Amino acid sequence: MIKTTTNRQIKTIAEFFAGIGLMRAGFEKAGWTTVLANDIDQTKRRLYLNHFDDTNTHFILEDIHKLSPDIIPTVDLATASFPCTDLSLAGKRAGLQGTQSSAFWGFINILEGMSHRKPPLILLENVAGFLTSNGGQDFHDALTALNEQGYAVDTFIINAAHFVPQSRVRLFVVGKLTGEPNRKMKHRLPETEMRPDKLTKFIYDHPEIHWDINNKMPGLPSINNNLAVIVEKIKKASPLWFDKNRVEYLLNQTFERHLLKIMELKDGKSYTYLTAFRRVREGRSMAEIRFDGIAGCLRTPKGGSARQILLEVGKGEINIRLFTPRECARLMGADDFKLSGTVNEALFGFGDAVCVPVVTWIAENYLNKEFSKIIGSPQQTLQYETA
Repeated sequence: MIKTTTNRQIKTIAEFFAGIGLMRAGFEKAGWTTVLANDIDQTKRRLYLNHFDDTNTHFILEDIHKLSPDIIPTVDLATASFPCTDLSLAGKRAGLQGTQSSAFWGFINILEGMSHRKPPLILLENVAGFLTSNGGQDFHDALTALNEQGYAVDTFIINAAHFVPQSRVRLFVVGKLTGEPNRKMKHRLPETEMRPDKLTKFIYDHPEIHWDINNKMPGLPSINNNLAVIVEKIKKASPLWFDKNRVEYLLNQTFERHLLKIMELKDGKSYTYLTAFRRVREGRSMAEIRFDGIAGCLRTPKGGSARQILLEVGKGEINIRLFTPRECARLMGADDFKLSGTVNEALFGFGDAVCVPVVTWIAENYLNKEFSKIIGSPQQTLQYETA
């Protein structure tokens, strides 16, 4: 049996796959303190250091597979936003054995090497495709690996559109070292927005996994999504705006039904803001327009189609340009992030990050309460042995 004790009043985090630090930014707003950050990317580390003033001593630039567990401080929570490339369609679904997403196993090795010093809580974050990667086998293997390290697990899905005008659906896993595993679900969980049918089915169909499901989380907040709140005021003379030929070129790539809506909005007395991505449809490059007041999911700018386009339509005008780094920061709820580096470096950092207010909400409505339980019960015994 494993026993865990804690008498710390400061809630501490070791942040793996830290990127530019938006996981940290979200937790700080909920009263947590990051004491270690790790990433392999030098550019992300530089952007992280440029924003946070106290990181020279605790940001470790290293491949997680090469990290020694002995140098990881004893903490209350470890977070892991491991690479999603191999879990998504874009990564051809190579899964947890893929070149990048296999970094998850480095995180497991860290937990195993920490032995009795394992953090009582962990939080994983990844794309929703993690649930179905390789027919669900990757998700099963990941949760089983956490079970073998002593963690009972919970899982849910959150769309950042509840907090910012961006559609960004992400899957989260909470691991609890002091959790009480429910080996057999007597009833299937009710379907909710955070646990849709495909997720409740996975939970119910895998009673061999040690679950510790929290059914007392509040509903997600609702906001009046409006891209106008994140748009920078950029003078029309700026070269950031497309010239007439480039505007016409994009409009010629637009579906006819979308173009008709744009022309209707052009006659409006105020500006309406729309977004677009270029996609290949039936061998043609097409511009797909969103009219719902939110941006599509920010991506890393690895190709021309990955840059999201902003349309400002109204007052007899159609103005078009790419999103700026500051607008991307606002779409991630990181309004005050200190921008540095090149445009592409900043866009890559935000496209690969977590949405700040989503993390804060999870901390305030879930993890802070779990931490209070740990403090309130200074010695707890797991109900099953770890491998």
